[in-house]
Amino acid sequence: MVIALLLVTLNAFGWEREYIWPEGKMPDRQSQQVATMTDELFKPDFNPDTHREPYLEWFDAPAPEVRNGGCMILISGGGYETCCDIHLIKSWREAYTALGFQCVNFVYRTPRPEGLPVYQSAWEDGQRAVRVVRSEAAKRGYDPEKIGAIGMSAGSHMLLLLATSSQTPAYKPIDKIDKESCHLNWAVVNAPAYVTSDSENGTEAQFQGFGPEVTLSKVFKFDEKTCPMTLQHGGADPYTPNGSTMVYRKLHEMGVPAELHLYPNKPHMELGAERAHEFLRQLGLLEPLQPEVALTERYNSDDARGNYIKEPLWPEGKIPNFQEHQWEPYIEWHFPKQLKTKAIQIVYSGGSYVNNNPDGFEAAPTRRYLNEMGMTVVTLKYRCPRPNGMPKYITAWQDLQRTVRLVRSKAADYGLDPNQIGIMGCSAGGHLTMMGVASSQHQSYIPIDEIDCLPCNVQWAVGIYVAYTLSDDDGEGYNLTKGCGQGVTLNPELIFDKGTCPMFLIHGDADEVSSMASVYIWEKLRAMGLQSELHTLALRDHCFQATASPGTGSYNFLDRIGDWMRTVVKFEE
Repeated sequence: MVIALLLVTLNAFGWEREYIWPEGKMPDRQSQQVATMTDELFKPDFNPDTHREPYLEWFDAPAPEVRNGGCMILISGGGYETCCDIHLIKSWREAYTALGFQCVNFVYRTPRPEGLPVYQSAWEDGQRAVRVVRSEAAKRGYDPEKIGAIGMSAGSHMLLLLATSSQTPAYKPIDKIDKESCHLNWAVVNAPAYVTSDSENGTEAQFQGFGPEVTLSKVFKFDEKTCPMTLQHGGADPYTPNGSTMVYRKLHEMGVPAELHLYPNKPHMELGAERAHEFLRQLGLLEPLQPEVALTERYNSDDARGNYIKEPLWPEGKIPNFQEHQWEPYIEWHFPKQLKTKAIQIVYSGGSYVNNNPDGFEAAPTRRYLNEMGMTVVTLKYRCPRPNGMPKYITAWQDLQRTVRLVRSKAADYGLDPNQIGIMGCSAGGHLTMMGVASSQHQSYIPIDEIDCLPCNVQWAVGIYVAYTLSDDDGEGYNLTKGCGQGVTLNPELIFDKGTCPMFLIHGDADEVSSMASVYIWEKLRAMGLQSELHTLALRDHCFQATASPGTGSYNFLDRIGDWMRTVVKFEE
């Protein structure tokens, strides 16, 4: 008699080990393979013959008061050579059980099979494991359509296979469990390896994901059951983060909700655990979303501001390309009561180059937040509406170049550093930021005085839902192909000259002013050797931060900017 599945008690904690294949039915069995975590593998008395069968390790159920009806499958990495992420499995189990998920560790066959793709036996085990997990939903008290997984490295490669290619059978059906679907409902993908064509044979990315000959690996089918996912990757990972940008691009094109979180100078490692939790909360997979709160209600006080100075930007009668219908631009200095850095942040809003408001939700909360951090903020009201007979951004670009020079000229007088200046803008203001970042070595106006002898490059920049940046833009900010069409490029006014600086980029994934703009910019900066940070936010549109639900990335975005700012600017404790 064939035993379908074998269930045994594993240890004193009551965790259960469940073997996923019926006896004698495991496909592509190879004698050199085992299924075990490395804490068992490296024991002196390890016997491989008792560890041939891949299994699920069921952990304790979450407490009733936090249970959310979901199940999280935990998938270790290890290059398809071992299952080595002992500490990650432990931390994931603790975190996701506390969030209300039934957690289960999935241990697959390693090392790599001979004569087959490096992932083949693990993928077979993975599809079978998801089916077993789905078949156990009623017994264990979770929703069979609320099953997701988290992985790392090679485990994330397998996770991408499970998340994008569930309609492609990895093995022939063997019993009634194989009538269950093996699709996932979400995926948390950490540092996926072997994703680009220059690494798909199980190596580091030979060309680091760059070049026209490098593509997304064709093993990922992106079928109709492809699930929402969040991807976290380090900018210095030899298993290239460009693999994650390629996956995100495909998900974006398909309209599958997704997040992408890229971290400067970080190696091959798990990153952004809290971003994954925010993603799940935004999808409604944890507790119900709390009512959205207006950003201006949360940051409505200037209590952290000390001195305030308002001044015109240009000398009287010297505004270049003056047009009667445009207002006169000005800047405002907002000094913190307690100065903790000599750096200066210039902030301005968007408004389609038709309007902009330094006191609105795109600028005022940010300057208040930075004043609380101890940073001096300069707000800019640049010329609007759009100039007649010229590109819509020209007069605003002139105003920004003048602002940087004027701020640089006065910094020392205020005890600040003229060589520590950053810029930040939203939407059209994000496009203006890109002009300030990428084209600072190019003259936007004829110099009028000694201030214009100063450079107008900056040392860092923040672009928030950057608009008007891609070649498929319809002229009003909407991307005709979601930024995913063949031949889409960054617009030519963005020169990316030698004054280009690192950036922090954040965008709503559902923004019709395509979030792909931020991805293209991040890829370009990385290709230039500039490590930058990028976050996209699932289900969020343009102006994602105007109102947001507590505990989501849209609510916490200023903290992400603050965290990054501390890596590029020196603050006193």
